[in-house]
Amino acid sequence: MSSFVMPGERVPAQHVNLKLGPGLLELSVARGSGKSSVSQQPVVATRAGLLNHSSNRSKWWVEGNSRRYIPAAQESVIGVVSGRSGENWRVDIGAAHPASLDGLAFEGATKRNRPNLKVGSVLYARVSLAHKDMEPELECFDAQTRKADGFGELKGGFVTHCSLQMSRLLLDPKHFLLPLLGSRFPLDVAVGVNGRIWISTKEVKQTIVAVRCMEAVDPDGGGMDEARVKKFLGEMEL
Repeated sequence: MSSFVMPGERVPAQHVNLKLGPGLLELSVARGSGKSSVSQQPVVATRAGLLNHSSNRSKWWVEGNSRRYIPAAQESVIGVVSGRSGENWRVDIGAAHPASLDGLAFEGATKRNRPNLKVGSVLYARVSLAHKDMEPELECFDAQTRKADGFGELKGGFVTHCSLQMSRLLLDPKHFLLPLLGSRFPLDVAVGVNGRIWISTKEVKQTIVAVRCMEAVDPDGGGMDEARVKKFLGEMEL
């Protein structure tokens, strides 16, 4: 059950592999001599909203009514290349400032072998650095395996926008929408927590149906439930 928190309020976020999302900050305090496998650093809310966590309590975040994405480390985002600066790319991720992507931040990339990105290229990337006084940095590989694991340039397809809350709902394996759409027609989907969704289907009408369903299910668009989505899909010729 989500609870409402205010800025400065301490939250009970503790886990061996704790990952904090938007709206939370881990304070730096002197540690005692005792050893513990669970972080004892206090965590406080930095904005008002609903406190949420994953099923295993390793990921925590505050769901506010902000329309603008606030980058947080380890989060997956969809960005659009907006320019180049030396060996780095500038990427629009919908935040207050563009993110920076090193030309070597791809699986197997070398100085002689780098992705040939262009302005307008769509990327699925991971936020590797997020700090209020620095521009966010991105990587297009898994931090542990150094493999792409789905990160990188997204070719073809269509990018639609949704609320930040909707993007987190779709990342929940228990949410009904993506499995339901996948049972009706084949599709590839990449969901960024920055409120962007990349969709690739075999036919344009399937893409249109998928986008309309996402817009209808979005809490900002009416919050259609599973039964009504099934009825809507049943009326479509797919």
